[in-house]
Amino acid sequence: MNGPHDLGGQMGLGPVAPEKDEPYFHAEWEKRALGLTLSCGIFGAWTIDESRHARENIPPVTYLSASYYEIWIRALETLLERHGFASRAEIDAGHRQLEPAIPKRVLKADMVADVLARGGPCDRSVDAEPLFEPGDRVRTKNFNPQTHTRLPRYARAKTGAIEAVQGSFVFPDDNAHGKGENPQWVYTVVFDGAEIWGEDADPSLTVSIDAWESYLERV
Repeated sequence: MNGPHDLGGQMGLGPVAPEKDEPYFHAEWEKRALGLTLSCGIFGAWTIDESRHARENIPPVTYLSASYYEIWIRALETLLERHGFASRAEIDAGHRQLEPAIPKRVLKADMVADVLARGGPCDRSVDAEPLFEPGDRVRTKNFNPQTHTRLPRYARAKTGAIEAVQGSFVFPDDNAHGKGENPQWVYTVVFDGAEIWGEDADPSLTVSIDAWESYLERV
């Protein structure tokens, strides 16, 4: 979807100002926000792609004025309510009022290290061979869905070249909406700066993205 999260190439939002020696957390509550998000993700009720889409659906004014972990918590509230783990009234009150849904799994303290080390691999096998190979010229499709997509807005309807075949992975556009994993081949595609930013672009610049196969058409 085209939302406040998809800012690539957008102007007027000020410079990026990296913080020297930036800490992992800027406040104690951010540690708890991370822990809550990971613990609730273990419930098995939603996928990482659904959680990303929940963040994307935060109203732009709220999203752009929120800190990183505030965005996580706002999306988590949406997911907990959607899947029956907490009502809006319970979230506002800060305590349980009704019997919640039962999670498939619960993360316990002695499981944390192994779960974090394992991560959430999303590579999957597919039967078909890749449609493209390094060196092929391709063009990204031009679409603006209201649903989740990992094709950034700035890279739609652009022509580039396949640099690498990265493997086959869960297709997030479907997985975010309960349509199954439907894995596809993923490619690194390289674009000239002028293709992305136009004639005023620095000619020495290139932009690379990882794109699922269904995003691409042969030129």
